Amino acid sequence: MNIEPTPQKLSSRRWRRFKANKRGFYSLIIFSICFFLSLGAEILSNDKPLLVSYQGSLYFPLLKAYPETTFGGVFETETDYQDPFIRQRLTSGGNHAFFPLNHHSYDSINLQLRQPVPSPPDGTNYLGTDDRGRDVLARLLYGFRLSVIFAFILTAIGTVIGIITGALQGYLGGRTDLFMQRFIEIWSAMPELYLLIIFASIFKPSVLLLLILLSIFGWMGLADYVRAEFLKGRNLDYVKAAKALGVGNITIMFRHLLPNGMTPVITFLPFRVSGSILALTSLDFLGLGVPPPTPSLGELLAQGKNNIEAWWLSLTTFGVLVGTLILLIFIGEALRETFDPRKV
Repeated sequence: MNIEPTPQKLSSRRWRRFKANKRGFYSLIIFSICFFLSLGAEILSNDKPLLVSYQGSLYFPLLKAYPETTFGGVFETETDYQDPFIRQRLTSGGNHAFFPLNHHSYDSINLQLRQPVPSPPDGTNYLGTDDRGRDVLARLLYGFRLSVIFAFILTAIGTVIGIITGALQGYLGGRTDLFMQRFIEIWSAMPELYLLIIFASIFKPSVLLLLILLSIFGWMGLADYVRAEFLKGRNLDYVKAAKALGVGNITIMFRHLLPNGMTPVITFLPFRVSGSILALTSLDFLGLGVPPPTPSLGELLAQGKNNIEAWWLSLTTFGVLVGTLILLIFIGEALRETFDPRKV
């Protein structure tokens, strides 16, 4: 007699299968480490010290802005910790300043450069500077964080809309499915890039505007897969039994049918994240993305194109972008094999 595994045993079996795929498993570990490190970008790369011990008192510049007069300066404005005079005050006479590993933030400009910008890598700017004198390493770190968080949010919004739309189509069927399919066909034919250009010229560019514009188009691919799963499952015996017992449609859809139809949703998540990162990078490269001085991988690629002799701009950004996409693809392939119903 064929006994179906319990959900706990099935999840444990899938986790073991995922771990057995070494390429996907280690890609997940590497990507997770990089992402969690980027969440602490202010601690790893900043032009402000983490802790200052000055004349027997402790100061935390990352948490609070201190005027220059606090450290013996003459201005009431916020302290510039890159100023040689301030640096000398903080590191002499028994005073100490503890800086991050990289002494630059994404928007700080190195005014002590001895070469024209963009300047090549040296002991101060480990990956060089861009055409405005900003540290490339800092902009890569902050830009990677922004791209991944943006991709996660965009993927989550698209996934929720896609699941709801596909579930309604597949479960209700009939005219509802017919009308919604026609709407999706018309909506998918809209020129997305032209709309982005139009809205970018009307509204002030922002991350929120990009999320809204990309979200209204990013759900259609997933809706087709969810619709197919619901069309396949709505006539199964347990669904008919639930209807006979008076269980509501919403309960049947999201408590019974959806968990059994989550396989395409989960397996496509890494690919949707990588697509979202690529979409943001492409828009930033074209100048339609986030407003300056927001750190962006696409903006660094555009600088590399405009300064072809500055190899460190294109090479490092290309490496970060391609490495991120490869890791996500490997994770997606491992998930697809893990949730393959033929291997349950």
